[in-house]
Amino acid sequence: MDPEFWHQRWAEGRIGFHQAQVNALLEQHWHALGLAPGSTVLVPLAGKSLDMAWLAGRGHKVLGVELSDAACAAFFEENGLVPGIDSHGRFLRRSAGGVTLLAGDIFDLADADLAGVDAAYDRAALIALPPDLRRRYASELYGRLPQRCQVLLVTLEYPPDQKQGPPFSVDADEVAALFARDWRIELLERRDILHREPGFSAEGVTELHTGAWHLRRR
Repeated sequence: MDPEFWHQRWAEGRIGFHQAQVNALLEQHWHALGLAPGSTVLVPLAGKSLDMAWLAGRGHKVLGVELSDAACAAFFEENGLVPGIDSHGRFLRRSAGGVTLLAGDIFDLADADLAGVDAAYDRAALIALPPDLRRRYASELYGRLPQRCQVLLVTLEYPPDQKQGPPFSVDADEVAALFARDWRIELLERRDILHREPGFSAEGVTELHTGAWHLRRR
């Protein structure tokens, strides 16, 4: 998937993937990770998600990575924050209110960027990527997370022949195929959300579930 695809989506305001409220699975299951205040949480493909402000409000240091610089700027503006701005490797970095956003390609993260990460919250990254990039992402990003790191992963499941992603359907078998070798995987919840997503129904999707997964290193 070409980066220009995402830049165009943001430029045109076609961001149906952006949630206007904090994710319910995050609110319900974040405690399962047992993180102490001050822990650093990585949010990959962060967009301008309100989930980052929620995490920061619980005392975490949030490190978000987002391809679109416009999305990064919008997060701080919409949350009434004036960030400090500088360059960081291949990224443009903004920081304020306990949140640091790096604008750039997540595959450009250095090992040093990931070394301080205690947990990751992946709601919009894995399901945004087509199959070949999902495999690369699981190997190259998850594979470089510190041994102590935990992940709260949120997925979507729908009949893949009924819709072309993104977001893509990632079922339990694929979660296992991507992560079971290196991570202990626990399904915390799987819920039916089709009634809350009229856009999917309008595209002909007849089943839609979301799952919350807790991943811990083996």
